[in-house]
Amino acid sequence: MPLGLLGKKLGHTRVYDSHGNVQAVTVVLAGPNRVLQVKTQAGKDGYNSVQLGFDDQKEQRVTKPLLGHIKKQNGAAVKRIKEFRNFSKEVKPGDIVGVNLFAPGDFIDAIGVVKGRGFEGVVKRHRFAGGDSTHGAKGWHRRGGAIGQRLFPGTVMRGMKMPGHMGQVQRTTQNLEVIQVRETENILLIKGSIPGAEGDYVIIRESKKRPKGWKPPVSHAPMKRKGAADKKAEAKPAAAPAAKK
Repeated sequence: MPLGLLGKKLGHTRVYDSHGNVQAVTVVLAGPNRVLQVKTQAGKDGYNSVQLGFDDQKEQRVTKPLLGHIKKQNGAAVKRIKEFRNFSKEVKPGDIVGVNLFAPGDFIDAIGVVKGRGFEGVVKRHRFAGGDSTHGAKGWHRRGGAIGQRLFPGTVMRGMKMPGHMGQVQRTTQNLEVIQVRETENILLIKGSIPGAEGDYVIIRESKKRPKGWKPPVSHAPMKRKGAADKKAEAKPAAAPAAKK
């Protein structure tokens, strides 16, 4: 992940672009991020990375080992820490990075933990259709049906879709477009939805599939299909020129 930030999902709104079209966006507070540590391949760590901290925290609420690590880098206590490998921007411990890493039109990947749904059945968890509501079907409206086999193999197959815990897992949404960058407020307006609930921490990184400088492929105009009249005109030979008197 060449470029990245830690942020907090604030909510949703909509804005108008230069053509007057409405864009649904997610508001992300993505800064300021403080550089806590810089690792290099030539150093003892053996790889290049940048460690960022976000959202100030009281020192008594941070574990002693983590606080010692932060103090060693002359930093302040933070709530979230994330390490980004191969960070393309040159920084040093103590620097502040913010939303100016991105610009309108850039594409990003958003990583977050989706909302927890608790214990759910197969209809909501796996979008099963359920049983019939008529024709004498009683008690099978939201069930999953049979899960086993006969003598062979005589067991439930691995990965069988069944009721269970839903949500509360990490998910990545790719190729989201940055609509606005409000540097004074440390806010990014990102087109589309981002995993997580309002107030959850998210990771905003440069898109892996559409990095900076990416341009959409050139779309060629579709070939015009020939109609019956065109084919008839091609099949008809040209008239011979009239003889001069």
